[in-house]
Amino acid sequence: MLLTSFPAGPLAANCYIVARGPGTGCAVVDPGMDAMESLRQVLSEQNLTPEAVLITHGHFDHMWNAQDVAAEFGCPVWIHPADRHLLADPMAAISGESAAMLRAQFGLADVPEFVEPADVRDAVDGAEIEVDGITFTVDHVPGHTPGTVVYRIDWTGPEPVSQVMFSGDFLFNGSIGRTDLTGGDHGQMQDSLRDRVLPLADDVVVLPGHGMQTSIGRERAINPFLAELIEQG
Repeated sequence: MLLTSFPAGPLAANCYIVARGPGTGCAVVDPGMDAMESLRQVLSEQNLTPEAVLITHGHFDHMWNAQDVAAEFGCPVWIHPADRHLLADPMAAISGESAAMLRAQFGLADVPEFVEPADVRDAVDGAEIEVDGITFTVDHVPGHTPGTVVYRIDWTGPEPVSQVMFSGDFLFNGSIGRTDLTGGDHGQMQDSLRDRVLPLADDVVVLPGHGMQTSIGRERAINPFLAELIEQG
């Protein structure tokens, strides 16, 4: 299996490319701001063709270039219905004050006009998305946004890993996603962590939307937010 990534844009959001191997179709997970140049380079080097764009949630740093990937390669974009409206209006996920600050801080004075891709599909809880021989299982994990999802695949490499989870801004190395933005809900986040993370095997690798990879076992041991839930039983 081929799995690679690069940080994109001023917020260094991780964009992941997943395929069976070189010369095959692939999935692109969270193509955020300024992702196209690096993405094209990976696709060219590995002779890959995007067959799906998978969005973990509708924040702009994770889906800014989703429309561009879909248009250039003619592939569908998968996103949970609760965040779908953000494809056409990504700034709706943050307050007007925060949007103005981001425009000033990152030079976003000229925000492009966003429109939905031609083919948008619902990444609902329990869905299985097939991309050239790889099955992505969708878990709906609201809390960071109402439509946050994670995508899990079975791992077939030599490493002692049962699954890989693309966690977006739901679960990080030593932390979790913030819940103070528009649509965030701390109670939902706790429920999602309890119901969707704690039951997973320790050897599941977690690939977050920002920062370094981790594992469920490591997070169970060091993540204070999970420790609190474990303490509660």
